[in-house]
This record gives sequence, C-alpha cells and structure tokens, in this order.
Amino acid sequence: MPRAYLFPKEEDLFEKDNFETMVITWINKRRWRTLRFYMIGWTLAFVFLSIVRGVGTEELGSLKFEFQESLLIAFTLGPIMGFISGLAQIVSEERIYKNISLRKFLFIQLLYTLLFVALLVVVAFGVYSLYFGTSVDLLTFAFDTGSVAIYFYVICVSTFLAVLRQVNLMLGEGNLFKLIMGRFYTPHEEERIFMFLDLQASTTLAERLGHVTYSKLVQDCFNDLGIAAANNGEIYQYVGDEAVLTWPLEEGIHNQNLLKTFYKFKQQLENKRTYYEEKYNCLPFFKAGVHAGIVTVTEVGKYKKEIAYHGDTINTAARIQGQCNNLGSELLVSETLKNRLDDSNYAFEHIGSVPLKGKKGAVSICSVRMEDVNYPRI
Repeated sequence: MPRAYLFPKEEDLFEKDNFETMVITWINKRRWRTLRFYMIGWTLAFVFLSIVRGVGTEELGSLKFEFQESLLIAFTLGPIMGFISGLAQIVSEERIYKNISLRKFLFIQLLYTLLFVALLVVVAFGVYSLYFGTSVDLLTFAFDTGSVAIYFYVICVSTFLAVLRQVNLMLGEGNLFKLIMGRFYTPHEEERIFMFLDLQASTTLAERLGHVTYSKLVQDCFNDLGIAAANNGEIYQYVGDEAVLTWPLEEGIHNQNLLKTFYKFKQQLENKRTYYEEKYNCLPFFKAGVHAGIVTVTEVGKYKKEIAYHGDTINTAARIQGQCNNLGSELLVSETLKNRLDDSNYAFEHIGSVPLKGKKGAVSICSVRMEDVNYPRI
C-alpha cells in the first residue's frame, strides 16, 4: 500500500529550477533570521572595535590601520564571519544540541571557538591583503603585537552573541528586538491563529514511565516540534505536555502553513518511530485544535518579563482542542478559519455547532484529514 507523505514529489519539486528551489527550501524564515542576527552582530562588533582602536589611539603592532581602513575591513569581515557563525549556530540548534551529552557539546563548542578564531585570522589576513597589500606573512599577522587582546575580544563577542541568541529563543524568535524597542510596552491588537497541541494519554504515560523518563519524552517531542518553524510557526508556550503555536493570520493560512505544520510534526514522529519505541516503548500521538481571531499582545511582568497574548480567540482554540477525543478527530479547526483555507490536499468534514465550556454560544467546527495523495517524506 503506498505511503502518504507531506510534500510534492522531489522530482516534480525540482523540475523547473533545482538550484533556486533548494535555496528557498534551505533558507527559510527562521534560518534567515539567525544568519541576519549574526551578520549584523559581528559587523557591529568589528565597527565598535574599529572605533575604539582608531579614534584617539595609536596602533602598537607592525600593521598600522587608519580609521577609515579599519571600517572598510569591519564592513567586509563582519558579514563574512557573521554568516559563518550563523551557519554554525543553525547546525548546532538543528543537528547537535540535545542530541549529544553536555560534556561532548561543550567540547565541540570549545573546538568551534578555536577554529573560528583561526578562520578569522585567515579571512582577516586575506581581506587586508586584498585591499591594502602586505609584506608580512600569515604567522606574523596572526601574532602581531596586541593580537591576543583582539582574540580575547572576539571570544567575548562570540559568547555574548550566543547568550543573546538563547535569550531571543526564550522570548520567541524576533521578539527580543521588539521588546527592546518597546513594541509590547503598550497593549495592541493583532489578528492571529492559535493551535493547541496536546499529548494523548499523558497521564498513563507518566505513570508507566515515571516522571523523569516522561519528562525526557516530552522534551524529545517538543524538540521535534521545532519543525514548525519551517512553516513560519511560532511556539508561544509550553504548558506541561501541551504546546501552543501561533501565526499572524496571513502567514498561517498562506500555503496552508498551519495544516502543514501539524502533519509535518506527525510525520516527524512517525519517522522516528523506532527511536521512540526503543527508548519509551510508545509512539507519541498529538491532537490539535485551531482557531483564529483578534488578540491583544503585550509585555507582562516586572522581574520576569514575558510576551503574552490575551483574548477569547486563545480560549476558544483551547476548548476546540478539548473536543478532539469526544469527536474522534486528531485535528479540529473552527469553521470561520476553515473558510479562509485552501482545501486542496486536505478533506474537511463539517461537524456542526458544538457547545464549548466557558462559551455562551456554540462554535461551528470542522475536522481535518489528509487526502490520499502521494507525497515524499520530509
């Protein structure tokens, strides 16, 4: 029996323009934000270094940098090293982090730092030679007077950017800059989609596995949920064994992003069936409820800040998810949201108006399932 998959066949996907499609597929919105963050970060760091070393100070080394020359090198070297640093961060987040022990991870981080500094020397030497020419060799350039202080500065900047990246991930990607700029200081309204994902039979699993092993199971599941970022989804909250995803309305309905996210996550768990069955003796299964509408977003908390969404839309999405077991469906969406979605590759079944806890009136909802279309594996 043919297997159901989630994307068009690869030979069809690359039929028109193989290279262009590969680039678009690889550099998704989340990865581009990561690359941009590091490219801007390292450029600003080198510009700051140029200002500190070039204004009112005198070079101690054999290579003398004028302020304008130093700025030219900074604006060339920053994007290059930022791109390399961003790539390393993407690989670390997607392929290394949580997949190895902490000791091995720290060792890899140390090796990366040493290689990064060595690569910086080589690239800086090449950029300087390209623009101004030089009579010194690479080793003399690398160990010139004052170079140790520069390397210490580079290591500190690398650590600072890594910490800033983790803070950005804790707040939700893209929210750190908005928080600094005061975007959330005053509450304002947005039209958004919310998806509540809940692990089924969680109580039974917790009793059977024990709290520590069960926590590792939830941790693995939510690591795999990172695949939502490929469809512009934002993971808003983790509440126990439940995750809340959100999209700006247009991004969520564009190209069926919200539906693709659910089924890609489901397929990701299926792809790792052997891993989950060997480690936890189960294959985790999630059900979801989705709704869209106006919500208020604001910054809350004084000593622990958080970006919070408030509104009936969120409560309704949670109540819809609570009906999955009663209605025997793995994915339920409100009919108002369904009317905004393209139904190709998906079958919608109108269930009718269902009374939801805490709601005065009934809400019309639909169940969703994949059509029998051949898709390649993700």
